[in-house]
Parts: sequence; structure tokens; C-alpha cells
Amino acid sequence: MPRLDDHFWSCSCAQGARHRGRPAARAGGLAAKVGAMITSSVAGPSLRAAHSAPHTDPALGPRSPGEGARGQGSGSGHATSWHHHLLQRSLVLFSVGVVLALVLNLLQVQRNVTLFPEEVIATIFSSAWWVPPCCGTAAAVVGLLYPCIDSHLGEPHKFKREWASVMRCVAVFVGINHASAKLDFANNVQLSLTLAALSLGLWWTFDRSRSGLGLGITIAFLATLITQLLVYNGVYQYTSPDFLYIRSWLPCIFFSGGVTVGNIGRQLAMGVPEKPHSD
Repeated sequence: MPRLDDHFWSCSCAQGARHRGRPAARAGGLAAKVGAMITSSVAGPSLRAAHSAPHTDPALGPRSPGEGARGQGSGSGHATSWHHHLLQRSLVLFSVGVVLALVLNLLQVQRNVTLFPEEVIATIFSSAWWVPPCCGTAAAVVGLLYPCIDSHLGEPHKFKREWASVMRCVAVFVGINHASAKLDFANNVQLSLTLAALSLGLWWTFDRSRSGLGLGITIAFLATLITQLLVYNGVYQYTSPDFLYIRSWLPCIFFSGGVTVGNIGRQLAMGVPEKPHSD
């Protein structure tokens, strides 16, 4: 028969265990509730941010829903502005080429250096009708090519970038052309060497870029070759030719003219928006 003290001991132990188990259960339940609250508080903002976040592109960064349409609109506007500036520069360079052709050809005709057949003589400055448009087109091409080559080579031309310097360059070029018609030397070789030195001096004074020197030489070579073909086909002729069908100093005129028109094109290209890149 169990004793009375054993009965009291077992009851007190069982009750103590139950009392100890209840706080542990309550503590476990409270920890679970706290964990659920923390999880909901952390996950809630992230879910709301995921629903409200703009669409992103790893390469382009965040983009709002209306940003794509705005980007396309600004891109088309940028392209329109660039083409507008290109057209303006082309027209200005064409006009400059036409004026220089008329003035310089007048100097040559007055000195009886070039002779055009009577059937192609125009009334303006005694020049053939096709000379000004051809010179204007060549000036537009050269003037647009110079800043394009500078941009391609990554060497922007920064030497004497002001209109006063460009106007002085034009004046020196006209002086070189005038000297070719006015100066009298013992032979054409001396005249050619003198004009070559003046042309290199013009490049050194107003350009000093490798791209300008290379383009000037290339333009002089191509223009001289085209002129040789025109004279050979009887379009016009030079008096007293000494370099095949032309004068030996003509490449110097082409070189200095290329450098001059190139500086005008570079100056016109200042402040022009960059060419839009196609995606």
C-alpha cells in the first residue's frame, strides 16, 4: 500500500511539470507569432516594391513604363536635329566653294592661265558654267569630311578654333592663288617650290594636325588626277603646261584649298550634336 507522502510527492511533481511546460509552450507560440510578424513585415515591402517597381533592363538600367516612348521620341528628335545641322553646313560650304571658284577663276582668266572653249563660256566672271557647282560640291564634301575624320580618329582639332583665324586662312589661300597668277619666276619649278612652301606654311599656321596634312595631300592628288583627265579630254586647257597637261604648281593650290575649306568645315561643326547611333 503506497504511503501518503509518496502520493503527495508524485502529485506535486506532476503539477510542477505541467506548470513548467505551459510557459515553455507559451514561449514557443509567442516566438512563432513574432517570427511570422517579422516575416510579413520584411516580405510585405519587397512584394509591394516588386509590384510597383519599373521594368528594368540589365544593360540600360531602370526604366519607367513611359520612358521607352519618351526615349524613342528624343532619339528621333536628336536625329532630326543632326540632319538639319548637316544640311545647313552643306549649304554653307557649297556657297563658299562657289564664291571661291568664281573669284579665283577670275584671277586665273585675267592672267590668261586657263582658256575655256567659247561654247562653254558663261557670262558670270568669264567662267565655265560647270566650274562653280563642281567647286561648291567639292567644298561641301571636303568641309564635311574633315570633322568626320577628326571624330573617327578621336583627335578633335583644337588649334586656333575661332572664326578670325578661319578668315585669315581664307585670305592667305586667296593670296597664294593670286601669287600663282601674278608672280613671274624664271621657270615654273621655282614658282612651284615657292607655292609649295606657302601652302605648307598655311597648314602649319592654321592647322598643324596630322589628319589635315593627310587629307590635304590626298585631296591634292585626287584633284590633280581629275584635272589631268579633264584637260586630256579637251574640256579645257592650260596655257604653257609643264606637268603633263597642267601647271606644276596646281597641286599646291589644291592642297591649300583643302586645308582652308577643312578649317571652315571644322568651325561650322562646333556645337553640332553628335551623330545618332542606330541600335
